[in-house]
Amino acid sequence: MDLYRYTENLSLFIDIARNGSFSSVARRHGVNPSSIMRKINRLEDVMRIKLFIRSPRGLMLTDAGEALYLRSIKILDALCDMYSEIGSMNTGLKGTLRVSCLPTFAKLHIFPWLSEFKKNFPDIDLALDLTERLTNPSIERLDAVIRIGPLKDSVLYATHIADQYWIACASPFYLQNHGHPSGLDELEGHHLLDKFQDPYSICWRRVIYQDPERKHHIYLRCNDFDALRISAVHGLGIAFLPNWVVGNDINAGRLVKVFDDPQRQTQEIHLLRAEPKVSPRLTVFLQTLRKHLANELGKP
Repeated sequence: MDLYRYTENLSLFIDIARNGSFSSVARRHGVNPSSIMRKINRLEDVMRIKLFIRSPRGLMLTDAGEALYLRSIKILDALCDMYSEIGSMNTGLKGTLRVSCLPTFAKLHIFPWLSEFKKNFPDIDLALDLTERLTNPSIERLDAVIRIGPLKDSVLYATHIADQYWIACASPFYLQNHGHPSGLDELEGHHLLDKFQDPYSICWRRVIYQDPERKHHIYLRCNDFDALRISAVHGLGIAFLPNWVVGNDINAGRLVKVFDDPQRQTQEIHLLRAEPKVSPRLTVFLQTLRKHLANELGKP
């Protein structure tokens, strides 16, 4: 079976699966829909499976089509990454790279290595959009965004770069003076550092406010993760923050892990882009970021 002759149609298959239409993909490629359909028919013949089901609501993937879709994305992403990495060895790395992420994430996991990055790639101009809002590279002038949590933009290409989990932590000074609680049952009377506005209940609200009988002392509220981290380092109380916020301080001994997240929640951290092809500029940025995160947080 000559599978390799038809792998060129995998990107076309992914495009159709994302758009749910032969005609819209045909218009973008400047060809007739029948031409697109023939290529998909050939792919179905060589794979000996049915990829799509036509319904009044449009095209739907079969179970086999869904499996091929998930595998194809990973395969083509790997090929694009390889192409960009190899190509960057002989291509001038220059121009502007626009990346969006949370302000605290940039302060802790981008700015520490920027000086060395600029020495290695002096012609790459980095433009960082530091914001709490969910930016979208498909509609904004961005090469990539760093996003934490479930992915809702199915049209974006995602690269998993790390995992987020939550840690209750405090300074050695605070624990020496106030004691070391071993879990939620021993938090009563302790100084808790919490997020001021927490509509999604991601900090202390998620784990302690479920029991109205217990009295917890919210010693300080603040909207900024980095400010809560600094408050914990200076002994103001116990913070409940993501590993990427406090990991470096725990490694350095400035903070001590008090206990793990009782709910053991984990969220993935991704770098998202609108284009399937990774530019040489984004490739070297991603490689540097992943190396830093692996050293700080461990490999994803």
